[in-house]
Amino acid sequence: MPELIGWDTARSVAKRLAERGEPLSDYERRSLEADFEEMTERAERLVEAETGLLSLAGPARARVADRTQWVDVNVASFERLLRPVAAKLAVRMESGGRRLRPVGLTRQMSGAELGMILGWLSGRVLGQYDQLLIEDESPEDQDIVYYVGTNVVQVERRYGFAPSEFRLWLALHEVTHRAQFTGVPWLRDHFLAMVDKTLDGIDIDPRQLAASLQRAAQSFRSGRNPLEEGGLLTLLAGPEQYEAILSVGALMSLLEGHGDVTMDRAGAELIPSAPLFSSTLHARRRQRGLGKVLSVVIGLDAKMRQYQQGEEFIAAIEADGGPALLSKVWEGPAWLPDWEEIRSPDRWITRVRAAERAAVAT
Repeated sequence: MPELIGWDTARSVAKRLAERGEPLSDYERRSLEADFEEMTERAERLVEAETGLLSLAGPARARVADRTQWVDVNVASFERLLRPVAAKLAVRMESGGRRLRPVGLTRQMSGAELGMILGWLSGRVLGQYDQLLIEDESPEDQDIVYYVGTNVVQVERRYGFAPSEFRLWLALHEVTHRAQFTGVPWLRDHFLAMVDKTLDGIDIDPRQLAASLQRAAQSFRSGRNPLEEGGLLTLLAGPEQYEAILSVGALMSLLEGHGDVTMDRAGAELIPSAPLFSSTLHARRRQRGLGKVLSVVIGLDAKMRQYQQGEEFIAAIEADGGPALLSKVWEGPAWLPDWEEIRSPDRWITRVRAAERAAVAT
């Protein structure tokens, strides 16, 4: 299968940028590992009690990563995401489209630009649950809740956050995402199918990819966030992809909103500083939660206000029918809100109530 991006180049450039951060001492790493092992286990109990979602994959496992390790994980995720595009390119090349062959220079330029983006993100991310799960990696590297130790310590020092509270607060959010994907049996496969469908529809020239990555990297260098302009996938996709992008965005908004709501409720009595954490990191314009790499590809994190609109959707649903009505979203893909319903929760409520009445009538 042809390579669209020079992955080794992307990894190398990203790691050079990531290594600019001050490394953790051995003592700091051991302390973080012990804390996050305990906090992740504790968060799992709290999330289960709050949401009723019981992981079908066993206990959550925490891993403290440095920035370069985070780069490795997310380069692998990018390769997983772009597989359908590479497969389509291979078919086109075999049928005579050899002009599309991604020449070495194009691959390396794409890799360098992607590496710059990942290098920047590696200094921002605090925690991550990798819901993509790279199928061809070893089992011990699957289903991990990651914490980027260098960034966690830097934020705690900069803002004077109490580690005992802040680390539990982070764990609650990431463990909630794991509970969503491992406690709702159909959700992960549905999510991956949506992402693959979106990417599979892209009719891509490798040079177009290189140009898009270059524009995104230039945005970072000039102090602008390309996520706010639609992200890479929006630059690459045609009009027919837009609805698919919105479908993924609606699901991400629901999951992120649910993650924030659960984090606040599950830790309400244990984390008095939670409002301070939230307001401070919002001002920092922190990139957090599900799918850091996915946010870059799909470009919905900032532009579509996933967290805020997801929380507003959940508040409206619970105001109408309480947690019982909200629990409908976990019953199957048909009950998920679309993007218009995320923005106008009354539409989702009307649809669900109509379906319930029809079921009673039959």
